[in-house]
Amino acid sequence: MKYKHSFSAADILLPKENFENWAVIACDQYTSEPEYWEDVKAAAGDKPSALGIVLPEVYLSADNSGFIENINKNMQSYINDGVFNEYKDCLIYVERIQSDGKLRRGIVGKIDLESYDYRSGTNAEIRATEQTVLSRIPPRVEIRKNAPLEMPHVMLLFDDVKDEIFKYLQTNKNEFNVAYDFTLMCGGGSIKGYFLNDVAKEKVLCLLQDLKEQNDGFLFCVGDGNHSLATAKECYNLNKTEASRYALAEIVNIHDTALQFEPIYRVVFGVDPEALIDEFIKSTGEGAQKFTCVCGDTIKEIGVNPTAKLAVGTLQTFLDEYVKTHTDAEIDYIHGEDSLKKLASRKNAVGFLFDGMQKSELFPAVNSDGSLPRKTFSMGHADDKRFYIEARKIK
Repeated sequence: MKYKHSFSAADILLPKENFENWAVIACDQYTSEPEYWEDVKAAAGDKPSALGIVLPEVYLSADNSGFIENINKNMQSYINDGVFNEYKDCLIYVERIQSDGKLRRGIVGKIDLESYDYRSGTNAEIRATEQTVLSRIPPRVEIRKNAPLEMPHVMLLFDDVKDEIFKYLQTNKNEFNVAYDFTLMCGGGSIKGYFLNDVAKEKVLCLLQDLKEQNDGFLFCVGDGNHSLATAKECYNLNKTEASRYALAEIVNIHDTALQFEPIYRVVFGVDPEALIDEFIKSTGEGAQKFTCVCGDTIKEIGVNPTAKLAVGTLQTFLDEYVKTHTDAEIDYIHGEDSLKKLASRKNAVGFLFDGMQKSELFPAVNSDGSLPRKTFSMGHADDKRFYIEARKIK
């Protein structure tokens, strides 16, 4: 059957041995904690490791050319030295035991970048969840554009309310050959991968086709790794080859019970809190969208007319305009109520608490409003982000 969606089997490279040394966490984690990455270096040891072919953002600088040149050399060396086995036309079913002990399930394959658009308001099959910060793309393009390999930390979400795909895979996994099974370094939990057989591949791709048709052509939201996927798209635009047209990704059901969406709150510094709150209310009028405003020991409940489907969208739209005319104002994005209240106790600061987005709201919100405001939600803890394991040739 010819499927009319963007996800398909891929020619996947896996290391022949030493998975515990090989797999490292996504490069955009622990960006302020170099000590974490020193622990990763120690865990990788002198074995071939994904650490040798990624650029952790903790090490980003004005000139990354030396680092990037070394990455490309290491990639070619790994290919030439036979570090990998290549598995043709495969999908890998992944069972990840997170650091909290919960099971998260996914499938690794490739997506067609022709079906992905990170611009707000697109009707593409694969859409960015949050606004893409364009300034973050060029440094990533420099890393990818001459690289012979890619490795994914991208996670795409699909909307399978009945969980048909993963119920089927969990039930039948004993029929699949094991791709890998090992403990992840530095507290990342553990992971087991299975190669889907032909019957399972057909079943998964068929069910994804059904989901696309049920959702009027909208199949995937980017859960993690939007800027990496945007980089892959830009590199494809620069050099349109069959290999560069695709990108590896893991797809995950948004309704997976292990996935937790947590709100990211806002604190504004350098302002008159009462004046800002009053201006926020006046900008929309009083209405049903609720916010808790925190200023020192003062807590004030307000309601405004929504200008976006989500409360965070209404607030961010206002704040973006507010800081244009109030040059001393600075916005910070905060995880957790306790942290927000602590920061909002400072002089000339105000914090905003609001209801977080429910998982069931994500696809309707993206469909309605386009990509959501930056820092809308957090998907899980740092230790539970995707680890680099699989690779694919892109040259």
